[in-house]
Amino acid sequence: MADAAAEAKHVRMRLIVSAVFTIPLFYLSMGHMFGWPLPGFFLGDENVLTFALTQFLLLLPVVFVNFKFFRVGFKTLVHGAPNMDSLIALGSTAASAYGIYAIYKIGIALGAGDLHASHMAAMDLYFESAAMILTLITLGKYFEARAKGKTTGAIAKLVDLAPKEAVRLADGVEERVPVEAVRVGDVLAVRAGEGVPVDGTLLEGSGTLDESVITGESVPVDKRPGDRVTGATLNSTGWFTMRADRVGDDTALAGIIRLVDEATSTKAPIEKIADKISGVFVPVVIVIAVVTFAVWMLGGATLEVALSHAISVLVISCPCALGLATPTAIMVGTGRGATNGILIKSAEALETAHDVRTVVLDKTGTVTEGAPSVTDVLAAPGASEERLLELAVSVEGRSEHPLARAVCAYARERKVYPLLVEDFRQIPGEGVAALVDDHPSLAGNLRMMEARGIETGTFAEAARRLADEGKTPLFFAQDGELLGIVAVADTVKPSSAAALAVLKGMGIRTVMLTGDNERTAAAIQRKVGADEVIAGVLPDGKEREIRRLAEQGRVAMVGDGINDAPALARADVGIAIGAGTDVAIESADIVLMRSDLLDVPVSIQLSRATLRNIKQNLFWALVYNAVCIPVAAGALSFMGLNLNPMIAAAAMSLSSVCVVTNALRLRGWKPDLPAAPSDAPASAPIDSTESDNPNEKESTMEKTLNVEGMMCQHCVAHVKRALEGVAGVEEAVVDLDAGTATAKLAHDVPEDVLAAAIVEAGYEVK
Repeated sequence: MADAAAEAKHVRMRLIVSAVFTIPLFYLSMGHMFGWPLPGFFLGDENVLTFALTQFLLLLPVVFVNFKFFRVGFKTLVHGAPNMDSLIALGSTAASAYGIYAIYKIGIALGAGDLHASHMAAMDLYFESAAMILTLITLGKYFEARAKGKTTGAIAKLVDLAPKEAVRLADGVEERVPVEAVRVGDVLAVRAGEGVPVDGTLLEGSGTLDESVITGESVPVDKRPGDRVTGATLNSTGWFTMRADRVGDDTALAGIIRLVDEATSTKAPIEKIADKISGVFVPVVIVIAVVTFAVWMLGGATLEVALSHAISVLVISCPCALGLATPTAIMVGTGRGATNGILIKSAEALETAHDVRTVVLDKTGTVTEGAPSVTDVLAAPGASEERLLELAVSVEGRSEHPLARAVCAYARERKVYPLLVEDFRQIPGEGVAALVDDHPSLAGNLRMMEARGIETGTFAEAARRLADEGKTPLFFAQDGELLGIVAVADTVKPSSAAALAVLKGMGIRTVMLTGDNERTAAAIQRKVGADEVIAGVLPDGKEREIRRLAEQGRVAMVGDGINDAPALARADVGIAIGAGTDVAIESADIVLMRSDLLDVPVSIQLSRATLRNIKQNLFWALVYNAVCIPVAAGALSFMGLNLNPMIAAAAMSLSSVCVVTNALRLRGWKPDLPAAPSDAPASAPIDSTESDNPNEKESTMEKTLNVEGMMCQHCVAHVKRALEGVAGVEEAVVDLDAGTATAKLAHDVPEDVLAAAIVEAGYEVK
């Protein structure tokens, strides 16, 4: 990033110096043609030598500040690998050399008293052409440097937002130190309104952090002891102490900067093709220039005319536009991704993503939240939900099982707190038992209840239905009576269904890959609408499945865990969730900082837009050369159409400016997503057509279906939760007496999607 800024500054200096001397040179050399006023000592045949020498002196500073073109250009020419700089050096040198030759002609003519000959020689100096070549090429380079500078501009703003100092606590005493002095393990204090200096873990206190600079999410996040905090985020409210875990180049912010810099320094496959084109194109142009010179000389033209056409060919065919076409678009596209929370680690990944035909998604932590949470609470007749939760949080509070932690978290959210627990013991394969306020209590699976003779009634069937939905039912009993069931599951992320729907709309096949059993995997598949699910796959099996799918076309793998790393590395494009493990992120080509699956289709859309832009640039660059080279060689001279070297230089530079400007259009690119993506239907695309089913009573935002098989309020609760689990359903109202279920919709959802959810819950729809 610093290199890009320094390069832009250096090129800007060269451009300013070049322009300062080229403008008066152009005025002096062309002024008489346009009737512009000139000092008297430049006018008249007797002053032609002053006229010529002044132009030569104005050229020298331009050559000096742009000498890099000559050094690199002639070096590559000598080594037999001419490039763009070779054409620039040859064109400018030829024009300059001819100008020096013309000065000698002027001197000889004046010595012989031939004023007319000296005047004619002064008309063919071409010093302005040599200067214009260098100045206009430098202008194109400046646009390129600016494009790269703009690409890293967003990252530079992040660096500016990062605190420069931190408050370190040492033996209870606060000291303000530079961020560079913070070491891993240091305890830091962060007050309201201050930025978090480094990545770490919150120890004491609490805060509300604005993480938008890192994740792009505008909603502040509450942080409590044990939570991770990220450097460069802003503490809006609260006060807390934190332990520094990652400092310097190991912070998340430093990683973002590093990834963007790496991406802008790599070459995409199509850019390598452009390099190969340049490698062939340059020597061909040199040959054309030599042939042009020879043909004009053999045709009886003067040396001046032949040389003018040859120089024009060298100048106008300069492949600046060809050289700028790909890198500029890649840099702008990468920067655009960064501003959308998508870090693209290589130019190759940005290009390859456009051709992805299959997106494979790991289930846990990618499609789902990755942590269990309570999904259903079914209280038995005579037992309130509060009493059920009170027992649940009391018994499970002593357990370290992840499902137990989910139950306790759910109870705490509802301000239900544990009672006195004694004689707590775990029963392997069944659950736990304890005395809760001196009442014998049980928490476990159906087998535990049946083994102790506890009547489960219709709850056994309810448990089976919950299990079919991929949920884990936990039974709770006290004093020999069942109080109810609490179901726990790894819930689907809000944007998962919408992301898969967008991918389908783009013609991309979606496959969910998981180590879970088929029943759980199938339940998640129905919710998100994946085209295919592959269950029971071990980590090494994931990599094998990616290889198999890759035989059918390019594959992108989306994952977050260590076990996904081999598959991420094997895929054509590996996409890691930003909240995932370091190993997964290192193995991936693209990192989604917002951990939002909707950024998967956005990444592919960005790739397609970038490649389209590159192809446009290459097309116009090649068409420009195909048209202009014959004209410069004199193919249209019979029509009186000739290009002198100066006009050729202007045309060549204009093509470079056009290519860079077209690439910069990517800065205005926006992803094509639904207006309310999180509400997209889970298993089908949005369908705005009206249903013809007579059993459906539909208003603008409601659909009512007739449901059979409901016997009690528990059944009502099942149907209600089944419908509310469908993306796009805001609320479901179920009437047991009428046998109907009404879904209140955020947008239109097909009836078959609603019906499928009810049937899946174990009921029938008429």
